[in-house]
Amino acid sequence: MNKSTPYTIQDSHTFNQDKKREGEVRTMIVIAITATMMVVEIASGIIFSSIALLADGLHMASHASALTITAFAYIYARRQANNRDFSFGTGKVNALGGYTGAVLLAVFALIMVWESIDRLMNPVEISFDQAIIVAILGLIVNGVSVFILGGQPGQREDHGHHHKVEGEHDDDHNLRSAYLHVLADTLTSIFAIFALLAGKYFGLTWMDPLMGIVGAVLVARWSIGLIRTTTDVLLDKQGSDALQEQIREILQDGDEVEITDLHLWSIGPNINSAIISIQTKSPRSPQYYKQQLLSEVKIDHLSIEVNPINNK
Repeated sequence: MNKSTPYTIQDSHTFNQDKKREGEVRTMIVIAITATMMVVEIASGIIFSSIALLADGLHMASHASALTITAFAYIYARRQANNRDFSFGTGKVNALGGYTGAVLLAVFALIMVWESIDRLMNPVEISFDQAIIVAILGLIVNGVSVFILGGQPGQREDHGHHHKVEGEHDDDHNLRSAYLHVLADTLTSIFAIFALLAGKYFGLTWMDPLMGIVGAVLVARWSIGLIRTTTDVLLDKQGSDALQEQIREILQDGDEVEITDLHLWSIGPNINSAIISIQTKSPRSPQYYKQQLLSEVKIDHLSIEVNPINNK
């Protein structure tokens, strides 16, 4: 059988990853806006002999590249959703895209620190008037991008009556990565405007590189947080204690039913998988326990093993 043969309804592992996600459309729009502003800043930096503007334009170019990785992750996950090579679908491509974006954020933060220290040691002449105008325009563009990406991605349609417990995650890590990139651009634009105004009116030219260092520290903190959450998904970290406890409360019944093994992990944005082993004095079919659990908890891929207790 061809490896790319689509799944049947009974054994589908797409988990709606074959549908275009809301974050994909948002990211495409922001890429177009960011790329346009990148060209304007780089051209202005060359025309006005402003190294500050040129550096900001190159910084925006790096973020446009990172957003392109985000878009690629969306498209790849959607187009490969029916590929049987992916045992649990392509949901983790989302986390991989977010992780890659977070690593790039960390790299950009280091570059910002390096450039800022170099500026402190070797100050350059800045064309303040032109730089301020373009920086304000960049802030407006970045603000629009933050607004576009700032909303939570739409929830998948769910006709069941499941209860969300503390510790459950429904983040689109790919979208969050893109959001943090444009938020970082917005922050650097604000710091740049503040620094340029301080340099123009008070002669504090050292404020420009200082704000670069402050912005880099904040960007690094965001990237570390995103790296942690995406790594949990990529390494199949056990699901939250709260959700595990809820599963135990639903299935365990005193001495009658005991969970002997529980594996709970994320296989995509708001997509949980679980493998559960049950030991009981009065065994019922696995389907019985599945229905009992799924009526209360949303688990997209569930396997239950039932073993009898041997009374001697």
